[in-house]
Amino acid sequence: MTGTMLHRFDLHVHSFFSKDATGSPESLIEAALAKGLSGIAITDHDTCEAHAYLKAKPLPEGFLVVPGVEVSTAEGHLLCLGVTLPFLKGAPAKKVLDTVKSGGGIAIPAHPFDRWRAGIRPPALDALAPEAIEVFNAAVTSRSYNDQALAYAKRRGLAMIAGSDAHHSSAVGASTTVFEMDELTLPALLAAIRKGGRPDGHYLSLREGIKKHFANWFRKVNPGPTA
Repeated sequence: MTGTMLHRFDLHVHSFFSKDATGSPESLIEAALAKGLSGIAITDHDTCEAHAYLKAKPLPEGFLVVPGVEVSTAEGHLLCLGVTLPFLKGAPAKKVLDTVKSGGGIAIPAHPFDRWRAGIRPPALDALAPEAIEVFNAAVTSRSYNDQALAYAKRRGLAMIAGSDAHHSSAVGASTTVFEMDELTLPALLAAIRKGGRPDGHYLSLREGIKKHFANWFRKVNPGPTA
């Protein structure tokens, strides 16, 4: 394991390509760098536009932007990491999960027990075979939902991640996952996720929670890529 280092990632972040978020991809990267993160996964709702957008932008060295998307499947939200996907909103969760796996990525149920958000919950979750699960989401409507997700992951022996679910750049890094990695590359990260990282969960501050709750109002102030 010579050369192994600890790397901290926020694997659930939204840019202004999500209709309810305001941060530009560049601002998300800048915020992550300021907090000492090794990388982020930009997982916009049902679109990979942020990653197409970033292809024309210079990216900082020594920092990993993970391709991804949060797909609104027929059963609930699925974080799809390590891949870019066509529009799959409304598709069965199993179909999306199989598509991600066939592309070499990892599909992770997001905030699965949150009754007020579109998480994949039992019995639908029981019928799937994810390689990991989000056990700590910084923006859940009740902390008990994270407790349920953690218990579920332990019961099924699933790898675990934590994410901020940031919809503004100021929330990036609120909750992260730490991994042991030999190199800072996408294949190394995907392998580390499958092996299991250390979720480092912290909830959004009251200020950030209010900003997320009133995301559409804040978007009028910072309207995003089409303005």
